[in-house]
This record gives sequence, structure tokens and C-alpha cells, in this order.
Amino acid sequence: MKRWTIVLSLLAIVALAVAPWSVLAAKNNKKVEIGQAGPDFKGLKGTDGKERALADYKDAKALVLVFTCNACPVAVAYEDRMIDLQKKYADKGVKLLAINCNTNETLDAMKERATSKNFNFDYLLDAKQQSGRDYGASCTPHIFILDGERKIAYMGSFDDNMNDSKVQKHHVAAALDALLDGKLPVTTETKQFGCGIRYQ
Repeated sequence: MKRWTIVLSLLAIVALAVAPWSVLAAKNNKKVEIGQAGPDFKGLKGTDGKERALADYKDAKALVLVFTCNACPVAVAYEDRMIDLQKKYADKGVKLLAINCNTNETLDAMKERATSKNFNFDYLLDAKQQSGRDYGASCTPHIFILDGERKIAYMGSFDDNMNDSKVQKHHVAAALDALLDGKLPVTTETKQFGCGIRYQ
């Protein structure tokens, strides 16, 4: 009996070593969990006039998916941080992608915003709001980091304070650094905050 117990224990250890992403139940999201594949999306039109799908970012070592919008003051406060993050991690194979699925926001207005702020990342409109629903995005900004296999490695807030000068924990940067170092993020989920997404 003891021999079987030892064998089963060894098999469990091997299983964890082979598949380190055990799916972790989310605390602040009822739709997706840490470790599961990020929901697919396609046919989302960007501010550059091109349609994009999740598959278009297959070469990225990590994908930072940000559900955001034009009008929310919290989302606007994070735009410069999003730009800076893309600059910092671009050479490391990281892509930041912004999706707007708010009701009553237009692609024309998004184009104006992207141009005025000189966004260095794709900004897509999901008029049908399906991507937001699939990811369980509840506010702007709401961030999801997908690893190289497009599994959800982190979700929640960008950092711990809307006021840039008071930030103490850089959640997204810490998660990216861990993934790029071949490790799992220490913190995989935080509480998202911002303006509630207006779903139809």
C-alpha cells in the first residue's frame, strides 16, 4: 500500500512539472480563470482601418490585453503608462493591445484619440462587445496578460494606484518580468478598478 502511495505522489509531482499552469479559480472574475486559454476573437477593426484577430499576435512572447475606452478618466489616466510599457517591452517580444467595447463609442473618436496620444499599440473596436463578455471584462481599464501559449497568466489592474506618483506595486510589469524569465507570476490576480463597461 505504501508503495502505491509513493508512486501516486511521484506521478502528481511529474504532472505539475509538465503542466505548471493548474487552472486557478478567479476571485474577481466569473468568466475566466488563471491558466485557461484566453478566449479567441477576430474581425475587430483597428484605428488603422485593419481588422485584427487574436491569431495576428501569435509571435508575441506575451500579450497584454487592455479593455479600455476614450471617456473614462481612469482609463485615460493609464494611457501614458500603456505607451511607456509598450516602449519598454517591445524589444522583449511583448505586445500591448487595447480593445474598446463600450456602448456608444465610435471608431472615428478612437482614431482621433490614438492620433492625438500617438498610441504605439493597436486600438480595436469591438462593437458587438463579445470579447469583453468572453473575458469577463468589467471596467476600464481591465488587463489580461496572455503568455506565449496564450493562457491567462495575470488579470486585474495595471498597478495599485490611479495616481502615477503613488504607485507602489507594478502588477503588469512584475507579471511580464516573471514570464519573460520563464517563471510564473507571483501575483496572478488583483482587483480591477475603473469605470464600469457599458454593455448593451
